Amino acid sequence: MTVELVEVVRSGFRECVHSGSVVILAADGEPTLALGEVHVPIFPRSTNKPMQAITLLRNGFEPLDDAELAIATASHYGEPDHVALVERLLDRFGFDEKALECPPDLPQDERARTEAPEPRRVYMNCSGKHAAMLATCAVNGWPTEGYLDQAHPLQQAVIATITDLTGEPETDLGIDGCGLPIIPVSLVNLARAFAAMATAAPGSPQRRVADAIRANPRVISGTNAPDLLTMQATPDLVCKIGADGVHAGALPDGTAFAYKIADGHDRARIPLTLAILHRMGIEWTTAHAELAAPPVLGGGTRVGVIRAIPGVI
Repeated sequence: MTVELVEVVRSGFRECVHSGSVVILAADGEPTLALGEVHVPIFPRSTNKPMQAITLLRNGFEPLDDAELAIATASHYGEPDHVALVERLLDRFGFDEKALECPPDLPQDERARTEAPEPRRVYMNCSGKHAAMLATCAVNGWPTEGYLDQAHPLQQAVIATITDLTGEPETDLGIDGCGLPIIPVSLVNLARAFAAMATAAPGSPQRRVADAIRANPRVISGTNAPDLLTMQATPDLVCKIGADGVHAGALPDGTAFAYKIADGHDRARIPLTLAILHRMGIEWTTAHAELAAPPVLGGGTRVGVIRAIPGVI
């Protein structure tokens, strides 16, 4: 039920193909393009993080600034500015790194990784979300140990928020890479949730999260990360990747998209996202064109291209 979406062409030869499912919504929330399994629930992975951050705001978490709110939505690369924001958030609410229940990890950024002496919880790409969850527990007097548990009041609030924003019926949960419950959502409802964030009233939790992400694309990702590059080229866009080939985003007019690459390969992300934005009417720039066609190298020379398959999107 998936559709061929992205191809890798080397020396004129179609070497690889990445299939998946994608939906694009008009401003009224109805699909203008639906390819593959857009009504079947998937694990959105970190694409759920903006909705988790909305839960925190709805339950009394108050960040010092937009950067602190952005780190709560981040799949960050563990660079020094990311770690500093996580540590500031922990310190402000009286926690140390040991309180985080995400697993220790090394930074995803190559330079930061070479400078890291050993894995730490604050390096883990979800540590900002975990720190903000601890802060929300402190504000509400909820237990801080075991905040990962599905039955914990915080996770019950997250489930309620995601159900509210997506309209997705409750179903069995999974466990994400950081240990938190993961709520399955269909691509069409994931896109509708991002549209709701992008078009929400100024000052509302949904809009505050959308604005924080747009204002801090580096905070939510890292050096040369897909979300950073895409939002730098398209400043009005709010978007968020998720592991294993998920991406969703929306524009201020409520047009939105969501997709899942079936094999989860990262190299298919940016070409597919750029093709989708072009279909959504984004005015093409040199930056968009370069992102849409990353090179395939042979002996250090460009010999091919990774691109959305012409005529599919």
